[in-house]
Amino acid sequence: MLILSFVLCKLEVVVAAQSMALSMILKHERPSDCVIIISGRNAKRIFTLDDYFNDTIRYNVYNLRWISGNTEYLHKTKEGHVFLYNVETRNSSEFLNNKTFVQVDATDYLVSADRKFVCLESNYSKKWRHSFTASYSIYDRENSIILQAFVWNYNVYIKLLATSDAIKVTTNGEENKILNGIPDWVYEEEMFSSNDAMWWSPSGKFLAYVEFNDTEVHTIEFSWYGSDQYPRTVIVPYPKAGTTIPKAKLFVVDSEDTSRVMQILVPKRIFSYSDHYLSTVTWVTDERIAVQWVKRSQNHVLLQVYDFDGNSWNANWVCTHEEKSETGWVGHYSPLHPFFAADNTSFYKIMSDSNGYKHIHYGTATPITSGPWEDIYISKVTKDAIYYVSNEHLRRPGQRNVYKIEIGKSHSAPRCLTCAVQEERCQYNFAYFSQDATYYRMGCYGALPLFSVSSEHSQITVSFKFLEDGILTFMSPSDLISVFLHFFTELWYQMMLPPNFDKSKKYPLLIDVYAGPCSQKADYRFRLNWGSYLASSENIITASFDGRGSGYQGDKILHSIYRRLGTYEVEDQLSAVRKFIDMGFIDKKRIAIWGWSYGGYVTSMALGSGSGLFKCGVAVAPVCSWEYYDSVYTERYMSRPKDNAEFYKNSTVASRAKNFKSVEYLLIHGTADDNVHFQQAAQISKALVEEQVDFEAMWYTDKNHELGGSAYRHVFTHMSHFLQKCLKETK
Repeated sequence: MLILSFVLCKLEVVVAAQSMALSMILKHERPSDCVIIISGRNAKRIFTLDDYFNDTIRYNVYNLRWISGNTEYLHKTKEGHVFLYNVETRNSSEFLNNKTFVQVDATDYLVSADRKFVCLESNYSKKWRHSFTASYSIYDRENSIILQAFVWNYNVYIKLLATSDAIKVTTNGEENKILNGIPDWVYEEEMFSSNDAMWWSPSGKFLAYVEFNDTEVHTIEFSWYGSDQYPRTVIVPYPKAGTTIPKAKLFVVDSEDTSRVMQILVPKRIFSYSDHYLSTVTWVTDERIAVQWVKRSQNHVLLQVYDFDGNSWNANWVCTHEEKSETGWVGHYSPLHPFFAADNTSFYKIMSDSNGYKHIHYGTATPITSGPWEDIYISKVTKDAIYYVSNEHLRRPGQRNVYKIEIGKSHSAPRCLTCAVQEERCQYNFAYFSQDATYYRMGCYGALPLFSVSSEHSQITVSFKFLEDGILTFMSPSDLISVFLHFFTELWYQMMLPPNFDKSKKYPLLIDVYAGPCSQKADYRFRLNWGSYLASSENIITASFDGRGSGYQGDKILHSIYRRLGTYEVEDQLSAVRKFIDMGFIDKKRIAIWGWSYGGYVTSMALGSGSGLFKCGVAVAPVCSWEYYDSVYTERYMSRPKDNAEFYKNSTVASRAKNFKSVEYLLIHGTADDNVHFQQAAQISKALVEEQVDFEAMWYTDKNHELGGSAYRHVFTHMSHFLQKCLKETK
């Protein structure tokens, strides 16, 4: 049955029809001037908590892997078969049968460039956020036989051929001491966002790898209770703010002569005498490699090119480029990768321009895009064009579109490839390009996800739709994405309104917060989450607000919390709540806040502010003190404790413990959290007990930061019960 939506507003309104609801996207300065009204008969059913955990109504990304050539890709079906597709002819053939996966119980695969061999991954066991252990088998497609391969004990091995023996390149690997080819905990989490620290040169002639030395890094220890009579102790080298950081060395090995291992040295004149990190490694050619070194403060980056002279790798001082920030740190989080042009000397890189907006630069001096918006990342650079993602369209920070700039004697004006593609539906887009960018898979993550394989040079488009049938059965909430003036700056919020919303009624409000540096919660992505359940089943309005410190709106907003975490990003959440109350449909006596990780920290700081705005809140895996968190993340935004002692001291949750007497507080943490350690929750708990604060707590034994497995459903069920009690309407 039709659900009718309309907007009472004096200002610009764009109405976007969706199959799950009618969504309003507004831009105005006074949110009290505009509200959404939804009416109609309730023919559809509500979205329940069980629905949230029901994977049958999740959308699936259309998985594909472009392989050698530009018109073919591999796609693994839900039955486990891998098919080879040709985009131009639309022909397909079976590439790998699911029985091959079953032989070794494989869950993932890699294909050799000549397509003769397939590497099958089995026995996947997650370690940290990106890292895992696994067994590998090599399947010979021509002879239909399976061979075994392995990587072992923190050392690098090379197999020259799929059928040859593995050659051991390094010998000094040792757990928690020396790690070769894989990052240690802090590099994996904060610098590489990957479990890999090895990079092949374009032809496979050389392999670059990093040696991480954690010998002098302090360790964190926590108990793993398991099921044995005694718990075991997990030990992880983990540099906290102000402590000794890992030492990283970059080596290159000749794959044809593995005895030739050459070190690439840090430039002495700038970095060798101070603490630093290795940030990115980019092969330009087989004989040229580019490395980004970052000072420990992370406001100074050096991009150094090295050339191979036949015997060693030497710094090319003509190809040395520095990037500095005077107002904060470099990059959104860390420095973005350079993309080298066809001449193998010049490059493109996203960095802050003179106005503080992140744009593509040619080298480090010449911006080729400009304006009060930001380029998010470069997707691909060919000899003819640059492809990248930006939020330029309509100047909305929470949108994403794919753009192209042609390379010739000069750079053309940007052209948007996705802005006009089902614009009402697709306002958050990405692209995955074939080798020469002839074709790309467009991922539309907007109002209702849609995936297609397209070409800008032809009319060939194949679309893959998910969710339509399932989503139509629900009476879904409506999303409001809007903006208001705050400290003379436009800041965005997103609000999920219950079905049949009535502006004349009063609704409870839940603030869903993250608010970490460069975060973004108010965007145009499709959501079917816990907030959907709360709005649909419990009639709770959920809202998120991107205040100062949030990303993709320029450095003025982003760097405003530099060296002062726990201040403006918390204050702005309080200001947003007051704005929401002024809209007239919020019950000011039934307001809650919740967040996970940094969001748990902001939740706790907001509840401890003594504002009187919140009745209750839930903090999952929160930080208590920044001195307890890792050095790379914390010092990027706060500097070292000795250099910023006052703000470290004033930014702790424990210092606000006495103010928790006036709120209901649920504190949740996993005992095996390797990221935000259980120590953080323990310190919050201790401070609350010292102040005689009554609060609720839930610990999840042997669970990490993600609270996965059985804990995931349990934690959301437990939080739902907590909010039902807290936000219950009283007569």
